[in-house]
Amino acid sequence: MDRLASMAVFVKAVDLGSFAAAASALDLSGPMVGKHVRFLEERLGVRLLNRTTRRQSLTDFGRAYYERCRVVLAEAEAADALAADQFSEPRGRLRVTMPALFGRRCVVPILLELAEQYPALELDLSFSDHFADLAGDGFDLAIRSLAASSGNLQDRAGTIVRRIARHHMVVCGTPSYLERRGRPRQIEDLGGHHGIIYSRSGRVHPWLFPRDDGPPVEVTPLNRLRLDDLDAIADAAVAGLGLAWLPGWLVRERIEAGALVPLLSDQPGLHFDNYALWLQTPHLPLKIRFAVDALAARLPKFMI
Repeated sequence: MDRLASMAVFVKAVDLGSFAAAASALDLSGPMVGKHVRFLEERLGVRLLNRTTRRQSLTDFGRAYYERCRVVLAEAEAADALAADQFSEPRGRLRVTMPALFGRRCVVPILLELAEQYPALELDLSFSDHFADLAGDGFDLAIRSLAASSGNLQDRAGTIVRRIARHHMVVCGTPSYLERRGRPRQIEDLGGHHGIIYSRSGRVHPWLFPRDDGPPVEVTPLNRLRLDDLDAIADAAVAGLGLAWLPGWLVRERIEAGALVPLLSDQPGLHFDNYALWLQTPHLPLKIRFAVDALAARLPKFMI
């Protein structure tokens, strides 16, 4: 059997915790995964894994061998990437995980433009509002957003993090609503207005306005509409049913068309940083480099 291939199967089985999970991830049969691990054990003359019907664990030698295998596989991948770079354009499958709504509205159009520009690039896109395990789930790239006041993502072990954009939240309403109810001039005025509120799992999310000298101001306007979908909140705001507090990228086109009016523009708004994350590797594949550069260059056009 091929030693590098067996090393890769062994590492995947350790990373995912079972032969069955490794078999599913690598599109192999369970017995074939076991055959690869036994090949290594017989070649080395030592046991790598202790296995029972319910669990598996590394032996002391297996743990040391696992760490060395990761280094060897990373170097082999870097060597292959050097050859791929000779083509000077991205190629192969790029697996990306991203937040559902932000991904569909802002990230996907940029990646589709990239795929159209480079026909050898394949896209495999996944939409989830939860952090993915880049190594365990087999993703090349993750796109995530974090409130600027919450810190940053620089401390995620084993990953490279790059901030690629920043967006802010916008309070907005229709001209007809503002004509009926008046225009709020300061944050305190929002308490007397009807708001369309984001609510999930029974929890109402207040509107947040940062302050320099303390925690953000929390405002929860009068509300009879509580929705758990930002797109639906934007639609309800356009229908004149109240004010909304939404990401600028979501309402930018509606504001440019005059359907919504931005409010409290002289007040500091809550900002979110958008990040790209990928696994640390000795040689960054072109497909990841091109994707991150394209997102950093083009995402700002979706912001206001």
